[in-house]
Amino acid sequence: MPPDGGRPGVLPALTVETALQRLGFTHRARRWASPGEMAQDLDPVHVRQSTALLLIDEYLVKIADGDITRLMIFMPPQEGKSERVSHRFPTWLLSDDQDLRIAMVSYTDEMARRWGAEIKRDALSYTGVDGTVDLGIRLRDDSQAAGRWSVQGGIGSVYCCGIRGSLTGKPADILIIDDPVKDLETARSEANRQAAWNFWTAVAVPRMGPDTKVVLIQTRWHEDDLAGKILESEGTDWTVLSIPAISEGGSDPLERPTGVAMDSVRGNRDWSSIRRRVGEYVWAALYQQRPAPQEGGLFKKDKMRYWRSLPPAPGTNSIRMQLGERVFPLTECWRFITIDLAASTNTSADYTVAAAWAVTNDADLVLLDRFRDRIEESDHWQSINPLREKWGVDVVFVESRMFGTTMVIDATQAGVPIVELKADTDKFTRAIPASARLDAGKVFWPSMVAWIGEWEDELKGFPNAAHDDQVDVFAYAARAVSAHWIQYPTFGDLDPRQTPSGSVAQEAFSSAVGRGHLKLVASDGEVQW
Repeated sequence: MPPDGGRPGVLPALTVETALQRLGFTHRARRWASPGEMAQDLDPVHVRQSTALLLIDEYLVKIADGDITRLMIFMPPQEGKSERVSHRFPTWLLSDDQDLRIAMVSYTDEMARRWGAEIKRDALSYTGVDGTVDLGIRLRDDSQAAGRWSVQGGIGSVYCCGIRGSLTGKPADILIIDDPVKDLETARSEANRQAAWNFWTAVAVPRMGPDTKVVLIQTRWHEDDLAGKILESEGTDWTVLSIPAISEGGSDPLERPTGVAMDSVRGNRDWSSIRRRVGEYVWAALYQQRPAPQEGGLFKKDKMRYWRSLPPAPGTNSIRMQLGERVFPLTECWRFITIDLAASTNTSADYTVAAAWAVTNDADLVLLDRFRDRIEESDHWQSINPLREKWGVDVVFVESRMFGTTMVIDATQAGVPIVELKADTDKFTRAIPASARLDAGKVFWPSMVAWIGEWEDELKGFPNAAHDDQVDVFAYAARAVSAHWIQYPTFGDLDPRQTPSGSVAQEAFSSAVGRGHLKLVASDGEVQW
């Protein structure tokens, strides 16, 4: 007989009803039917619903009722999934059952504690005082840290930790893992992916009881991420709710026909514009929940466009570039060079590559020419300078590690502006903005040069090709444009009553501000025009 005189097998803090609920013998009639319904009752002004969030609510209720015990949720960013799952769901659970022990896990302790703090704030704010809704959750006076607190009058608690942290001594009835990896760069690291897997196998699984329920939400950045590994090893135990931004047909969870966008909790989101801006690789993973394969495919052949040279206009000496139906005089474009240096002439070594670029006033990035060879460090500048002189280049961008090299010293002594580019991410991540620009139709190669096939083959084979020097200079070019180029207004933009081209007023405007664009280059803390 237990010391409190109760029935054998029944813990003092657990009611029979709660025990039966956990064992799945009954579905309790709750105060609020779903986490979303509770959230709207607590904050009717700011909490919004969407068809996707309503569906998530439905599956969270199934988790609570024991109809399913393992749930993965994939959905585009900024649609409220973390707020619903990691904030409202635990609050809703504890308002109904104050004996639940909830573990919250994210890629860092800080991120996990953020959700613990939000749930705690609700418990302290909604107490029935001053006309507020009473959640009925009271915290123990001696256990109120944001990432570790316990419920008064029960065994319920919230415990938060990062993916490299520990749950030792912390049994969990509900385990919520929200973003086990931070971003694409982290997800591409095998060590980080393995750390997430080690947490699951060595930390999370040992803390689970036979009735523990798990919810995992994450971006599918990589095929071999935590979700991928779990599905491969124990996929039959899991329910997967994957909601793409645009329906791809088949068994769409929102029952949409192919090509139909989800209704956004943020209103009318321009999914097409987002897709153009982020590129196909990021779009597939972040918005469609399809991790891109690692066999390449970042740069697609069918996205590559070309320009051809036209003779100068009458009365001018500037070549013109034809980009589809548009024509731009080269002199009205900002021109720059990006460089990737190699210091060896060994036949297996990387190449030294320099690419000359132009940016039109429509923000097109145009590859003008390139140099590629295995040369000694002492020959770098004398080999690259002819490219600069040929195209009238304004500035040269080089990676931070190249500062102090002979090339930078020689160029500086020649009075050529040199600007630093920091390689603060891995090669693949650096290349994504370039691929997004290519996917958006804003990059053009020269059409009549012998080396263009070599250039394209390297891009198409990335990241598994033997060399990636040309990918690097393309990635640097996309970064340089984003950081140092601003579209400049034309005469017509400033005066809708614009007079015909060639008018005195238009010529005066062009003379005053320069043609077509603003060339803004940061160098040694100064601004050059």
